[in-house]
Amino acid sequence: MPINSIEENLYSDNKSNSSINIIETISTNKDEATLITNKIAINKMINDLESRDKQIILLRYYKDKTQSEVARILGISQVQVSRIEKKILNKMKKELAS
Repeated sequence: MPINSIEENLYSDNKSNSSINIIETISTNKDEATLITNKIAINKMINDLESRDKQIILLRYYKDKTQSEVARILGISQVQVSRIEKKILNKMKKELAS
């Protein structure tokens, strides 16, 4: 199987003077560099959290648990989970914005 450059044209229209290359067919039209940078930053922030705070975020956003389920797992109230989660997310937003 031949190896092609991602810049190689897959389609060319001489009438409209337009073309489509390989990279255009696989691009998500998102800023991949920013997405990757944000994922790395979020991962670091999660790893730097206190144990209980880390558990709450991981259970809520990676295990898709409800606040009530998290509360039962950790032996605290749903209201406490809500407050802690809100505090953590606000802190993370501020860190990402700076």
